[in-house]
Amino acid sequence: MKIVVLIKQVPDTSRERTLVPATGWLDRDAAENLVDEINERALEVALRVKDSDKSTEITVLAMGPEEATKAIRKALSMGADSGIHVLDDGLAGADATRTAAVLAAALRSTSADVIVAGNESTDGRGGVVPAMVAEHLGLPLVGGLSAVDLGNATVSGTREGETGSLQISAQLPAVVTVTERTAEARFPNFKGILTAKRKPVTTLSLADLDVAATPARAVVVAHSERPAREAGRKIVDDGAAGNLLAGYLIENHLV
Repeated sequence: MKIVVLIKQVPDTSRERTLVPATGWLDRDAAENLVDEINERALEVALRVKDSDKSTEITVLAMGPEEATKAIRKALSMGADSGIHVLDDGLAGADATRTAAVLAAALRSTSADVIVAGNESTDGRGGVVPAMVAEHLGLPLVGGLSAVDLGNATVSGTREGETGSLQISAQLPAVVTVTERTAEARFPNFKGILTAKRKPVTTLSLADLDVAATPARAVVVAHSERPAREAGRKIVDDGAAGNLLAGYLIENHLV
């Protein structure tokens, strides 16, 4: 089985995020950039398949600037076999539509049996790119799984909802997305860190993918900083606290 895992390098989620004033894009220089945790969980799903079947081949695919190579090497140190890095200046600021089209173009040459990704990135939180990739490739999307079972010909799993859970499945090839409820990712060991340096990473440009160089991306026309959080209103019970609380709820349309 050949599995391709989509990974993304994002700013450290523990740090405050800011926008670049001139563009409205996320400021990726304001914090350390790391492999998105949800992508590490997606990789863990693939690695567990490889643990039980050593013939499984795992490739990680990332689109991003030169620094995204670090994210690919991290994934290789965790156990992936090879990497693909889509690198092109024309992709700066690419929106979800552009990103999905380019990723799909890169995936067409991989002959993947299954494509695994996180359900949404922690920087954009759009949650639409995997579905758009599946549409480009004409593959079924088995999305939002908290548990995954990958077989030779099918993928099945559990999707948690507000009122219950669903058991869903599809024939391979397919696109699968996982949630933060899937297994926590393993840490790279010393051997993995050493061997990662020797594993192949293919760099592809828009020209290599035969994708038009003219970017199609959303344009941010205006943005502003999030206002500071205001102090809460303190109600002292002098016998009328119930009425004051009810009035507050009504005033703020909370009842």
